Amino acid sequence: MLFQVQMTVKLPPDMPPERAAEIKSTEKAYAQELQRTGKWRHLWRVAGSYANVSIFDVKDNAELQEIVSNLPLFPYMAIHVTPLCRHPSSVRDDDS
Repeated sequence: MLFQVQMTVKLPPDMPPERAAEIKSTEKAYAQELQRTGKWRHLWRVAGSYANVSIFDVKDNAELQEIVSNLPLFPYMAIHVTPLCRHPSSVRDDDS
């Protein structure tokens, strides 16, 4: 199943910079591993904000929940999930 996931990060202003850097580094490694496995198919930065729009390709809602809730930045995110399905006019074979 494909899901569009919009994530906006809101770190506490009083978080020590070293802690923020540690969380971001762990998050990057986790996100890149998920991309390598094909679970996190696309990742785009939203220009001008600390946010992204991503496409996940997972078995079901439960798998998406597990992946997203294990993101190190999850406690500091506002997340919006939209399930996706193939459009009949799409010319791409890999978008289902």
